[in-house]
Amino acid sequence: MFGKLRNWLGFEQTLVDVPVEMWTRVEARLPFLDYLEPDDRARLRLMARQLLAEKQFHGAQGMELSDEIMLGIALQACLPVLNIGLQAYRGWVGIIVYPGDFVIPRHEMDEDGVVHEYDDEVLGEAWEGGPVIVSWFDDGGTPAPDGVNVVIHEFAHKLDMENGGVDGLPPLPAHMSRRDWATAFTAAYDALCEQVDSGAEPVLDPYASEHPGEFFAVASEVFFEQPGYLRSVFPAVYAQLSAYYGLDPAAGEARCLRQTSTLPS
Repeated sequence: MFGKLRNWLGFEQTLVDVPVEMWTRVEARLPFLDYLEPDDRARLRLMARQLLAEKQFHGAQGMELSDEIMLGIALQACLPVLNIGLQAYRGWVGIIVYPGDFVIPRHEMDEDGVVHEYDDEVLGEAWEGGPVIVSWFDDGGTPAPDGVNVVIHEFAHKLDMENGGVDGLPPLPAHMSRRDWATAFTAAYDALCEQVDSGAEPVLDPYASEHPGEFFAVASEVFFEQPGYLRSVFPAVYAQLSAYYGLDPAAGEARCLRQTSTLPS
């Protein structure tokens, strides 16, 4: 349905109609969307429909993309830009979906000028000026623990790339301070690296210690999926992300927990 209704020739694009039953099925697999206020939830749905009209989805390795897969990706991709706007994703059109993790050939030169070639097994990849590549698994998502979200991770990289490269510092709105951002993120990143280097159990996915850009992307995943946890381990980072994304998902998570605790047993 979605593919047939798109217009890729530059004319006015048509927003797809999504049946109520499909919203229910897809959103049931994304419980962290319950942390949004009702008005924000409605805006997210509209933005997801807009993204479906603007971007081209492609299945890799013969993967057939269902409407539910594309809608699930669109909802997660739009969550970080709900209050930033889809213009943050301008300049590229492709979203490539693999049936599971995939391998990317890498070529790296060491300090001695020796080129090393290897295959890197990944769940996603975002290219500056190019497509976003994500994995999708048969269970309707990724085989990941709570707080890990490959779609949010890769689209956070796209936000980071807006001002060139991936350095963990996306373009900030006027009301935010680069100094405050750097202070919060540098302290948290250094603390995580120390945990990883010492062999202690890291409070975030150790992949976040690879680079400040990866720390921002991983922190963004946890911000949306486990916001109360992120606020407890890195409160300054949570505060910066809350100001940047214009959302307070920890409050929504607390509300959902209260509602669950009052349900009759």
